[in-house]
Amino acid sequence: MSQQAYTLRQLNLMVRDAIEAELSDEYWVQAELSECRENRGHCYMELIEKDEQSNTPIARASAKCWKTTWNVVRPHFERTTGQPLHAGMKVLLRVYPQFHEAYGFSWIVTDIDPTYTIGDLARRRQEIIVKLKQEGVFDLQRELCLPLFCQRIAVISSETAAGYGDFCRQLEENDYGFRFSVTLFPAIMQGEQVEQSIIFALNQIYSASSNLPPLGETFGASGPPPNGGDEKGAFDCVVIIRGGGATTDLSGFDTLALAENVAQFPIPVITGIGHDRDESILDMVAHQRVKTPTAAAALLIDNLKRVADRIADARQRIPTLAIHVITDHLHRLELLQNRLPVAIERRLTVQRHRLENLSIQLQGYDPQRLLSRGYSITLYNGRTVRDASQLKPGDEIETRVEKGSFKSIIK
Repeated sequence: MSQQAYTLRQLNLMVRDAIEAELSDEYWVQAELSECRENRGHCYMELIEKDEQSNTPIARASAKCWKTTWNVVRPHFERTTGQPLHAGMKVLLRVYPQFHEAYGFSWIVTDIDPTYTIGDLARRRQEIIVKLKQEGVFDLQRELCLPLFCQRIAVISSETAAGYGDFCRQLEENDYGFRFSVTLFPAIMQGEQVEQSIIFALNQIYSASSNLPPLGETFGASGPPPNGGDEKGAFDCVVIIRGGGATTDLSGFDTLALAENVAQFPIPVITGIGHDRDESILDMVAHQRVKTPTAAAALLIDNLKRVADRIADARQRIPTLAIHVITDHLHRLELLQNRLPVAIERRLTVQRHRLENLSIQLQGYDPQRLLSRGYSITLYNGRTVRDASQLKPGDEIETRVEKGSFKSIIK
């Protein structure tokens, strides 16, 4: 061979030296995370850039954040953004290039700017909110009414979550002895599978409530059913609760598909997945949003307590009201009893006058009175003759006058 041959390691070392010589600075780079994982305290990322028109990848690279740096930038990023780094998130990283002869090229992360990610997250959240409002589903849940006797509860939560246990305990140990029926529909409440898992649980709840209207049906001008669906349905409400996970990891509750499913669900949905300063899109479209699982239980207890108070108040008011109604009717009966003889006498007097008037009118039609005035009545075969042409020669007629009658023969 006339040309010098290098070993792979020698050639890689040359590449490393060239990169270190030419790219010795640190650079801020905008990218999307396609993968983010921790291993032995280090963070390993896969960066990607997509074409704005086609959304297809046009650049890829690996990045690493070593343990000492990661222990500093991760808490600051999560406190500021309210979320951990995860796939699909857009980030602004400060990096320098590193080429290792055995492991290849990667960008080494020395800092992460959380304000860039906050801006992107806010933009994406706003886009989802705008779309939900354009679809006309953003406020559908708030148009539903929590049933008065809301005791059949469908819960979507992790079976092992401390929050689920707190929720059930709060309901069971309520101060009023109310009884609740709780059915758990297990779901993943943290990480990338949150959306798919909760939607699956909602579908299970819907399948168990065969009397509900079709999923995705929007209500007309009359609004949704007053109790959030048929009273014979399996559940009165759905409670989505989360407890025991990272307080910052709420990204799974900020997706369009999950928000659309919850917003259009035909029975009220209560969320208790966040804390004081956290409000996910799921919270925004829910029927009611509370801070914690125990707060969700307290809401249901308070709802039933208001109903119990109304019943107790009605129990006290009904006897008093009944006595009042009876007393009022007795008073009216007494007045009517006193007025009845006078009313009867007045009515009889009116009717007597009416009979007298009728009697006078009848007398005016008496034929005998007409005869006394000089009129006569001619009869043929017992019937009054009104037309002379009806008679013929030889017919016998009778003429009645005031005093008596006489017969004649027609000639």
